[in-house]
Amino acid sequence: MENLFVCYPKCSTCKKARDFLNANNAEFKERDIKEDNPKAKELKKWIDKSGLPIKRFFNTSGIKYRELNLKEKLETMTDEEKIELLSTDGMLVKRPILITAEYVLVGFKEKDWQEKLSE
Repeated sequence: MENLFVCYPKCSTCKKARDFLNANNAEFKERDIKEDNPKAKELKKWIDKSGLPIKRFFNTSGIKYRELNLKEKLETMTDEEKIELLSTDGMLVKRPILITAEYVLVGFKEKDWQEKLSE
């Protein structure tokens, strides 16, 4: 399986993550989250594989997150409803996301990515 790098090209954190991957000679296919939003089925697979709570997949600092008042709404939603909501708009999804055969990384923390890449 080829590594998939899901990002928003205009995002500075995504640019840092891409530069990091390139500097570490990591092979990946890039996907623009705004142009090609992850489907619910994909998101469920990634969330399961990551072992992280669904909330970590939300872009909590995004305008859309605040506009929809999701901080309160997420508490009463089922996991299926949360995944369905994420699949409606790429701007709701935390990025970048790196999906490999072994793991899924959400958001860019260089130290975490370095540890995973060197395993």
